[in-house]
Amino acid sequence: MDYQTLDAGREFVARLDTGADWRSEIETLAADAGVDAGFFFGLGAVQDAELYFYDQDTKEYDAIEFDEPLEVAACVGNVSWLSGDRFAHTHAVCSREDGSTIAGHLNAGTVFAGEIYLREFDAHLERERDETTDLDLWPL
Repeated sequence: MDYQTLDAGREFVARLDTGADWRSEIETLAADAGVDAGFFFGLGAVQDAELYFYDQDTKEYDAIEFDEPLEVAACVGNVSWLSGDRFAHTHAVCSREDGSTIAGHLNAGTVFAGEIYLREFDAHLERERDETTDLDLWPL
C-alpha cells in the first residue's frame, strides 16, 4: 500500500441545482473554490441516473441507465485531477420507491435535490493510468 500524509483544508457545504448533473455540480464547486483534491459526502434525490460497473475481466465500464426518480441515500467520493480537469470520482447508493437499492460509480444523474459536504486536502492529486487494473488512480 502506498500512502501520503495530507493536511485538511477548507470545508464547504453546497446545495446542488435542480436539473443540473450531480457529478458536474461537484466538479463545478471544486473548480469555483479552487479545490485540487478533497473528499465529499452527499445525499438527496435524482430524476434519473447512469451508474457504471467496472468489469475486472474486460477492464471496461458497463453503463446501466435508470430512467426513474431515485433517492440518493448515500454518496461518497473524492476530487482530484484527470486529463487536465477536476474529476469527482463519485459512488452512490440509490433507493427506489419500493425500498430496493442500486449502487455503483455514479457517472451522471439529473439533480432533483442534493446537498454536498466537501473537505479540501492540502494537496494536488492527479490520476494516472495503473497498469495492473487499467484504472486512473492516484499515484502515491
